[in-house]
Amino acid sequence: MLVGTAGASINEEVPTAIIASLVKDVVDGIEFARGGVNTTWGSVRAAMGHPQPFKLDYVSIGNQECWMLYYRGNYQKFYSAIKAAYPDINIISSCDKSTISASNPADLYDVHVYASSANMFSRTSMFDNTPRSGPKAIVSEYAVTGNDAGKGTLVAALAEAAFLVGLEKNSDVVEMASCAPLFVNDNDRKWSPDAIVFNSWQHYGCPNYWMLHFFKDSSGATFHPTTMQVSNYDQMVASAITWQSPKDKSTYLKIKVVNFGSKAVDLNITVTGLESGIKSSGSKKTVLTSGAPLDENSFEQPEKVAPVLSPVADAKQQMGVSVSPYSLTSFDLLLEPSKHSAI
Repeated sequence: MLVGTAGASINEEVPTAIIASLVKDVVDGIEFARGGVNTTWGSVRAAMGHPQPFKLDYVSIGNQECWMLYYRGNYQKFYSAIKAAYPDINIISSCDKSTISASNPADLYDVHVYASSANMFSRTSMFDNTPRSGPKAIVSEYAVTGNDAGKGTLVAALAEAAFLVGLEKNSDVVEMASCAPLFVNDNDRKWSPDAIVFNSWQHYGCPNYWMLHFFKDSSGATFHPTTMQVSNYDQMVASAITWQSPKDKSTYLKIKVVNFGSKAVDLNITVTGLESGIKSSGSKKTVLTSGAPLDENSFEQPEKVAPVLSPVADAKQQMGVSVSPYSLTSFDLLLEPSKHSAI
């Protein structure tokens, strides 16, 4: 993805009437990334030691500038020029879906979500009622902020996990997502929390970094509908996918459960609709939790909050499990080696 200027900064913007030179800069930048070695800018890339073109599928026009005076006029200039030269590139608008039309087209629209942990948890259903036609969303920035975010707390990671479960469920209308931001230098903190903290000689992952490991198998997986039934307790969300291990081609049913509350919960898992059965051995459980919801990692305790892996004994289609308070739990249930599908 290339994020190009829309002719705007925090304090100033370029009028649409004189935006042409910046439009040319972005189109030239695409040629630098994708052009053949015989093109003007592709040859520059090749001379720098990279003759092979880069894979570039998306171009975002600006970042959070939809409200500015000249954004929409500038955007249309960029859109027309890029599509004329590279019709296959997906163009991302900074405006929301309601503004996109035949006269203001976009392939995707950008969404940023910053919220307290409680609010972020509630946004697991944010895209449930989004129309299923038209451009998809890209959630290019999401993060828990506020007092309980700290420098990266367990409860913030759990809220973000619940939000990602919602994106997973709505992957037909959400193309991709990325946390914000990924890295921070501990000697130059301008934003908290971040996923990975470093200084000149050491680093550690925050709880939300470890949380993202629970979603690394989601891309290309098969999503399955889930139903959660817990009486008088609304602090849990769950999702289920089947995914194939790239190492040995084994197929797993992954059930993720976020418990955002202070109550330990006993659940009965019932699996129906899969053509393949669950093998009694070879399954595993991974849990992300800690002694307190505001626990954080640090250089001194880099894995105070980190996933713990354990085997699942006697896995089957119906089984009882216990979910800890303030936790993210993944059950990776090994399936019998045959075709599988959801009903």
